Amino acid sequence: MTLITKRADSAKKPHKTNRLYVALGLAAALGTGAVVSLGQSQAQNALTMPPTSNPAAASFGFADLVARVKPAVVSIRVKREIGNVSFEPGHPRGNGRSFGNMPNIPKDSPFYDFFERFQRGPSSQQQGPKPKRYGMAQGAGFFISADGYVVTNNHVVKDSSKIEIVTSTGEVLDVELIGRDPKTDLALLKVPGNRKFDYVELTSAPARVGDWVMAVGNPFGLNGSVTTGIVSARGRDIGSGPYDDFIQIDAAINRGNSGGPAFNLKGEVIGVNTAIFSPSGGSVGIGFAIPASMVKSVVADLKDNGSVTRGWLGVQIQPITKDIADGLGMKKAGGALIADVFDGSPAKAAGFETGDAVITLNKKPVKGPKELARMVAKLKPNEKITFTIVRDGSKITRTVKIGKLPGSDKQASLNKPAQKLNLASLGLSFANKPGLGVVVSAVDADGLAATKGIKRGDVVLEVSGKAVTSPGDIENRISKISKAGKKTALFLIKSKRGKRFIALSLGKA
Repeated sequence: MTLITKRADSAKKPHKTNRLYVALGLAAALGTGAVVSLGQSQAQNALTMPPTSNPAAASFGFADLVARVKPAVVSIRVKREIGNVSFEPGHPRGNGRSFGNMPNIPKDSPFYDFFERFQRGPSSQQQGPKPKRYGMAQGAGFFISADGYVVTNNHVVKDSSKIEIVTSTGEVLDVELIGRDPKTDLALLKVPGNRKFDYVELTSAPARVGDWVMAVGNPFGLNGSVTTGIVSARGRDIGSGPYDDFIQIDAAINRGNSGGPAFNLKGEVIGVNTAIFSPSGGSVGIGFAIPASMVKSVVADLKDNGSVTRGWLGVQIQPITKDIADGLGMKKAGGALIADVFDGSPAKAAGFETGDAVITLNKKPVKGPKELARMVAKLKPNEKITFTIVRDGSKITRTVKIGKLPGSDKQASLNKPAQKLNLASLGLSFANKPGLGVVVSAVDADGLAATKGIKRGDVVLEVSGKAVTSPGDIENRISKISKAGKKTALFLIKSKRGKRFIALSLGKA
């Protein structure tokens, strides 16, 4: 069964009040690494569970825990401007129209003309600017300090014209948006004034697989709903961005739970509920929460600066598989392979090269590209960091002055190639294309290259560390590699998605 990623927020729009909507996946990144817990000096307001002399008693119920932490959890209501929405001609309800908060009215309905005249007003001849239309989105959040700071998801509050929270007692309060971070899908709000609020703290201990977890939120607008389960897994990558590091929980999470807290038995927040996997839009017991450690660092930056500053190395990286490790002369897979070094980047200034394999950062092992991305993101701009890399089978060190993460990356576009040269053993044909170089002109659908993701239009830049400028260069390189007894050729490929290394087994070629 195909799983569809849905956000756990609830968006109510006049034209689709009873329809679930598919939300986007998440992007996640880390802050500067400053780890603080807001409001720790105000411990008299913190809502945490006291130690118990009988730990087994906690398994008999969650009522005491709910009573302690629920006052810190809030529902969030967001007002958003929306445009007029119409159905496409082929849509099952394409012959109808929505009027305000009324559902889609078919044109053959006896009420269609009535609502159309009502919307136009008393005179169909009167013309003027159309009034703005608004929809309401709902989510959850929680106080993290006595002075009124509230954490929620970015996707709950983005594009908002007005944000308000509803406390556990039903009080409605306007809030200010302090800052939001799309890369981690986190946002920080603040209740204006000097009021004091009950709050909860973010845990300092990482969640363990099998730990009890309790979620509190606002699913489908049902304020203060409580669900329980366990931590199912850690370090989940759901494809939302280069910094994915989610906690998976099986407590029921539905739309409207977004931004709400997931608690441990001490009443500490282990994560912010953010996304679900679901084929239908409802909970199937697979929810994802942003870990408290990430929330702490991001919230600290949002509170101080209104945005998040991240370290930047300036490279494009990919995993090192066993095949790629063989091609690099490495004894085992691991680390992050540099597929491209950006001009003007800190890595370029430090002498990094395409094909380098990063294996440590400040003597800490780098397991893969995701971990390297998170490690670099935590660093502060201008901080000097030492990397160990493998180049041509030898270990060398490079010291880098970390930069500040810029906005966006550029992608190249390719044209179709011309002449052909076939390398049957690889299932590829190549051609010289002026201004581009050696271009893949054809890919055998049943060949090895196709299984590795090489496509027509990709450009071959290097083969096993040597630049190639013609199809003949590729043949010569493969011939030399085979004669040297190597079984793998490492191709550096440039495509619309950027650069990446692909290892192709030569077999008997």
